Amino acid sequence: MRPGAQGFRAVWDPRSVAIWTCVALGGIVMIMPFAFMISTSLKGSDAIYELGLIPRAPTLENYALLFSEGRFLRWFANSLAISTASTASVLFFDSLAGYVLCKYRFRGREIVFVAILSTLMIPTEMLVIPWYVMSKTMGWLDTYWGIAFPGLITGFGVFLMKQFFESVPDALIDAGRIDGLSEFRIFWEIALPLVTPALSALAIFTFLGSWTAFLWPLIVTNSAANFTVPVGLAAFAGEFATEWNMIMTGAAVATLPVLAVFVLLQKYIIRGVILSGVKG
Repeated sequence: MRPGAQGFRAVWDPRSVAIWTCVALGGIVMIMPFAFMISTSLKGSDAIYELGLIPRAPTLENYALLFSEGRFLRWFANSLAISTASTASVLFFDSLAGYVLCKYRFRGREIVFVAILSTLMIPTEMLVIPWYVMSKTMGWLDTYWGIAFPGLITGFGVFLMKQFFESVPDALIDAGRIDGLSEFRIFWEIALPLVTPALSALAIFTFLGSWTAFLWPLIVTNSAANFTVPVGLAAFAGEFATEWNMIMTGAAVATLPVLAVFVLLQKYIIRGVILSGVKG
């Protein structure tokens, strides 16, 4: 028997074939909407309803038209600024709150943590009216701040960071105090670098959630200049006609920042999983 025969049979084991077949089919199902979006963005307005993923006469006219209109670039800039600011705010404040709830002992700590967790049980739709009343009272309607403020601090982020800070040894924090570091420097220079995988995951979730948010930006904004990308793309759906080619083109461009964030941060998540797996 050749040396590689046994390994070859192991690779083509019926169970392995079944598993890889299911994975391949699942991948195809997941990639089909994206492929359909790209295909439609390359079709002219008279070829939208053609069957098949490969356009017979692909064109970049939709992309040229999209970028020639200043409103889409404005929507893109709005979404990028709001999503970036929300992500930075969540990473800082949620990690700080998670650190305090994990490493400090004070009266009512459990009550505070349970109160934060309880916010996860409230549907977003139930919070829209209080948010709107608050925005109107504070003069935040149709402003960037009005769009961003509900997502600047999240209960999920506090919970996630608290659980990861549990893995940070208290001995390191005590050593920092002995060296004379302030409490904030201990958090910033000792504890925070040890939970980079959690920060990366939270950054991806937060950026994706803020970038794709539709309901609240639609309610709080009135002028087209303050629209985000999802709200702006909905404007292509008129009362009598829907510009599907422009919607798909805009959606294709809108996926680029999300893909970029994932590509940049996924290595930190994978590294954290590897380190946690070999820890002993």
